[in-house]
Amino acid sequence: MKTRYLIIGAGPTGLGAARRLKELGMDDYLVLEKDNHAGGLASSFKDDKGFTWDIGGHVVFSHYEYFDDLMDSLLGDERLEHERESWVRSSGTWVPYPFQNNIRYLPREVRWDCVEGLLPGNRETMPPADFGQWIKHIFGAGIARHFMNPYNFKVWATPPELMQFGWIGERVSVVDLKKVLKNIIMEQDDVAWGPNNTFKFPLHGGTGEIFRRMAKRIEKRIEYGQSVVSIDADKKIATTDKGLEVEYDVILNTAPVDILTSRWLTEKDPAMIDAAGRLTHNSVYVAGVGLDIKEEKERNSRCWMYYPEADSPFYRVTNFHNYSPNNVARPGEQLAFMCESSFSEHKPENVDELMDRTIEGLVNTTMMDAARKDDICTKWDISVDYGYPVPCLERDGALKVIQPRLEEKDIYSRGRFGGWKYEVSNMDHSVMQGVEWAERMITGAPETTYILD
Repeated sequence: MKTRYLIIGAGPTGLGAARRLKELGMDDYLVLEKDNHAGGLASSFKDDKGFTWDIGGHVVFSHYEYFDDLMDSLLGDERLEHERESWVRSSGTWVPYPFQNNIRYLPREVRWDCVEGLLPGNRETMPPADFGQWIKHIFGAGIARHFMNPYNFKVWATPPELMQFGWIGERVSVVDLKKVLKNIIMEQDDVAWGPNNTFKFPLHGGTGEIFRRMAKRIEKRIEYGQSVVSIDADKKIATTDKGLEVEYDVILNTAPVDILTSRWLTEKDPAMIDAAGRLTHNSVYVAGVGLDIKEEKERNSRCWMYYPEADSPFYRVTNFHNYSPNNVARPGEQLAFMCESSFSEHKPENVDELMDRTIEGLVNTTMMDAARKDDICTKWDISVDYGYPVPCLERDGALKVIQPRLEEKDIYSRGRFGGWKYEVSNMDHSVMQGVEWAERMITGAPETTYILD
């Protein structure tokens, strides 16, 4: 089999690239997908009780007109729009997100601890060298102790001292002492921060419905169940585990770039292998817990909640029944808690125990009454080896070694793990990385989303 453009992976980036190639009049492309469905980490699944689950808490918001138009064409009116309502469980109470803007909800002693750390002379003044130092520099010791440090270790499964902070941008709301004090004294909430303060979600089928529909429009160009096992960059031949050989001119890879460089390339490049070995990632376990609504008090309007403390294994729980009523088997009559826990060599977890610990965590954090454990009607889970690409201290240097060497071989690596840049791996970013790569190939236009610093 021959093709001009070979795309590895039918996730958001691969499908975005394929769609844009087609729009630009290029039909000589092929997508290889290892699974039997499209979507990658943005896939959705229906369990045997009729509940729909995502691989973590995805929401649709955008920085791009192209992406907005794409969502309009794929979903039309078959989507819901929500105003974000998210909370943090801390010190036995609920604090509106962002935590640092709403510490008035905390107990007095904790509230003062957070404020004291922000006072003049109490924050570190030396320029930070890592994410851990940046947290203390920006937020002070109190907020670091009660939220930023424990939460970030929980989500990244990596000590903040081993991470850089250049990725932050709009991901983290920084703190303003004047605003903190005003919010406390005036007893006012500050909850509108962030690009996802409003978001959309498909009416049916979960996030995966977006990419099922994208894939359907190019289904003749997708080969499912074909996992790449080797790439001969000199002969320009990619081979799959089923023995399919594809001759290509150019590759867009959206699989993890460390696998590409260390395992698939037949001619090993020691510099790339060494650099890939310096990239780090965490793994994520997603547990879906569903039950029937028995009392009106079990309903709440929250979208998702953050959990920095040790009384639960998860770092985030999504009220998935609030995203769309059709995410449960009987709309309006059931609850769907989607819970995410991370693990790594720095934070090992026994995955076989995580469902039971998740249920205990829901009880410990008042999400579910202990007497309701026997009422759970469905339990669904998935464990994902590559969850988040960690912005570790050596990441940027490693990518500066890997990416130019790949491009010399006509291989471009983009997407959440293909590009390994968390700060541009939202759903819209991921799709647009593929779109912009396609435009670069056909028109020569420069990429603006994925840039090596």
